[in-house]
Amino acid sequence: MKKLFDLLEITPKNINIYERALTHSSYANENQVEDNERLEFLGDAVIDLFMAEYLYHSDKNDEGVMTKKRAQAVCEEALVVYAEKINLKNYILLGKGEKAKGLKNSILADAFEALFSAIYLDLGYFVAKSVFNKIVIPYLDLVVNIKDYKTKLQELVQADKRTINYQIVLEKGPAHNKEFVAEVYLEDILLGSGSGKTKKEAEQMAAKKALSIVARGE
Repeated sequence: MKKLFDLLEITPKNINIYERALTHSSYANENQVEDNERLEFLGDAVIDLFMAEYLYHSDKNDEGVMTKKRAQAVCEEALVVYAEKINLKNYILLGKGEKAKGLKNSILADAFEALFSAIYLDLGYFVAKSVFNKIVIPYLDLVVNIKDYKTKLQELVQADKRTINYQIVLEKGPAHNKEFVAEVYLEDILLGSGSGKTKKEAEQMAAKKALSIVARGE
């Protein structure tokens, strides 16, 4: 991983946390090691904070516009763009089954979040923010038009001042190959459901389904 560290311009203190950040659950299950899911959880919040802080200082739009931009800039498709720019796929450890199927975008995006968690925990806030500014901010123009179905759905119904909420209603499959089913509601009215390999992906697919229904006025 030295090439990756050189690209990020960091000098790790604890190499183990980076190895864990790039360890998918499929590999972890096969080799009895810890996976990156807990790091992914924290990394998601770290990236959200950095993006919100960046937009607060650089964007003079109101809260609604900035919220939309942040959603576009940290959605799964956007994280994949950033991850590809640093060739992160070359360092992710996959189990035999996942390796045979090929690297999914959801796994790549999750590893990117976990990597930021590792940097944050190992080297602190300011180093992590410096890396963020180096490998995320230059590519924002590439991701601002990525389809974020959840944001589009919210915009479509916000004139009615009613609440959109999501529920994960089903989780199935082994730890290394989970599938989630999400439902999206307008108040207590079911608008649509969708499935995906991550909760985020399932919610996006539910929103996509709901958009087609709301747009038709059903």
